[in-house]
Amino acid sequence: MFLIPGMPRCNGDIILTVCHYIIKLCQQDDKVISLLEQLNESVKKGGTLEDQSFTILLRSFVTELKVFFKIPNSKSITLNPTELLAVFIDFLLEIYGGGIRYRISGRHKVSFESCQTELKFFITFLGDKPSSLDENKNVLTDIEEVANDVGSFLYSYFFYIGEKDWTRDHHLEGLALADILGKVEQVKEKIKEQCMAASWKMLTPKTSVVSLFLFYSLLDDLNLLMIQKYGTIIDVKDQIRTIIEELKSLRTFLQDMEVQKHPELEGFLIQTSDIAYEVLYILTSYAPVWYLNLRLPQVMEKIKLIRLPLEKLNKYPTEQVSSQDEKPLEDIVVDFHADANRIAGMLKDVENPSQKAPSIEEDISVGLDDEANEIAEILLGNQKEQQIISIWGMPGLGKTTLAKKIFSDDRIVQHFHIRTSCVISQTYDKKNTLIAILTSMSSLERDELSKLDEDTLGGKLYQSLCGKGIRYLIILDDIWEDVWSDLHRYFPENQSRSRILFTTRFQKIGFQASDKSIVRKLRFLTDDECWKLLQIKVFQDVPCPLELVDIGKKIARNCEGLPLAVVVIAAVLANMKKNKTKWEEVAISLSSYISKDNSCMKILELSYSYLPMHLKPCFLYFGAFEEDTEIPVQKLISLWVSEGFVQKGKQKNSNAVSYGYLIDLISRGLVQVGKRRSNGGVKTCYVHDLLREMCLAIAEKDNFMKVVQE
Repeated sequence: MFLIPGMPRCNGDIILTVCHYIIKLCQQDDKVISLLEQLNESVKKGGTLEDQSFTILLRSFVTELKVFFKIPNSKSITLNPTELLAVFIDFLLEIYGGGIRYRISGRHKVSFESCQTELKFFITFLGDKPSSLDENKNVLTDIEEVANDVGSFLYSYFFYIGEKDWTRDHHLEGLALADILGKVEQVKEKIKEQCMAASWKMLTPKTSVVSLFLFYSLLDDLNLLMIQKYGTIIDVKDQIRTIIEELKSLRTFLQDMEVQKHPELEGFLIQTSDIAYEVLYILTSYAPVWYLNLRLPQVMEKIKLIRLPLEKLNKYPTEQVSSQDEKPLEDIVVDFHADANRIAGMLKDVENPSQKAPSIEEDISVGLDDEANEIAEILLGNQKEQQIISIWGMPGLGKTTLAKKIFSDDRIVQHFHIRTSCVISQTYDKKNTLIAILTSMSSLERDELSKLDEDTLGGKLYQSLCGKGIRYLIILDDIWEDVWSDLHRYFPENQSRSRILFTTRFQKIGFQASDKSIVRKLRFLTDDECWKLLQIKVFQDVPCPLELVDIGKKIARNCEGLPLAVVVIAAVLANMKKNKTKWEEVAISLSSYISKDNSCMKILELSYSYLPMHLKPCFLYFGAFEEDTEIPVQKLISLWVSEGFVQKGKQKNSNAVSYGYLIDLISRGLVQVGKRRSNGGVKTCYVHDLLREMCLAIAEKDNFMKVVQE
């Protein structure tokens, strides 16, 4: 873009956007409108900042434009405040689009794109939540403030007149963007809180049409959407599938009860159709993964709220529904409307029976934010050629955590057409690896793919990625020697800015993959970061008692900068009394352990020694599973029970007791959540490589079990 000292940085597209917006929405200043129409015609005829007459016209009223970069006064416009805010944000997004097309400087480009992404999400949120809800109003006010800040920034960036100190202004612009993004994060936190607090509420129905055929059409649309948007919704695919199956089940209920013949049942059909509309809206809009993870469980709550009375009603034969003697239908429908909030509140409690313990991944992000952002910027870079980035370091440093953090970054999700992540591990199996990659990036089923040979699977993978313009990101986690040389031919070089990201224990693997590889060593945490992480894990949002600060810092320091060690020791502290004597015992034990060889493993063994007796065999049993394997919880529980590890409680069956044991191990940082069910329960789990090695070592030493290699 050509820049003239003392002139704005705007281009023709941006000027046209501003002209159209003001002429359409803010017709209260005839002078400005007249000048804008002249400017509009001039741009259409090819006028640019290099034309003297054009620049004189623009300079004549550019300062008067500033007022239009704030949300207009709703009193002079027929739109309601929420609609007006959405229109204003849409205007800002058009300016962003025009600016990014004209090559915003590299240093600011990522921040520009981040702002653009967040504004698109705000548009989604405004359409998803009814503005009439009282708890929504504070969030709307915050979004308005951010939108006004963005408007002021864009005006200053594109329309500022005067001599510029480019170095100083560049720095100030960076600070302004950082401030805006900081406010955005605060708003997102409020949105998260509001979503969780309002999860039991039923939204206002969006349709009054009573039609099973309409509902069938909505289900078809959802199934089609699963295929079309698979790459961007891969992180929540299981939840979406569950919702679709539940909606199909509701459809069967309503069909069997001949809902069309019974007006009293129309409310159920309308509510069910509304849920399908809601899911379609959420999935087709610009919603980040974290928002989907909040909203989809809420949808499941609504389905259950409808399902309960339908199941009750379905017990009666159809002819009894119309009976004048017994009126279960009328009673049940009344109960459904009268008790909706009460039932939904009960559902919320049932769905979260125990603490939703964070996994190790969620805990050890301390100290990784800068690294994650730097690697994300490399992945988002302009290099057209396929690029390999390798993150290496010892086990327990958080390589997998870092890769997952990058994989779920909203910028990454929107930038790449296809994303997939696959754990390789030391026991590499080519066919299983190809199947894992294909199932994670498409709707193909594992059983179907397992019938194919390696060459056919590799060909399918290549064809999936070689399309013109397809930009893909492949993450290969815990990669060992010779794996890349075996797989690289299946990842085509399509000149579309595609990227491959490794995590590995070995520095040389990145260099062996390509002479242009970017190889980054993951650092250890500082003592301060270890202490911060320890406090988060032990106390959450509550300050650490003063009497424990010094001894706590000593414990954190003795973890030697290893995040995994901090997490498991913090879990030990979290499960004991918070007094100085107990903490000093841990500190003394920790000091004696780290004085020995292989101090990392010794620290982990210390966490095992503090386990209650009933949990020790359950934890050691994880050594029997293959490395990096996600274990179905139902399978694990059955094995624990059959091995005799679980003692039945007086009022609980073995499965319930086993699940409680698992939740306890998760809360202690020793077991990680793989996948969750739609209701938030744990579906699969696994242990860190180092913890599995520890299980095997202790199990063999204590004659608990011995793993025989084939």
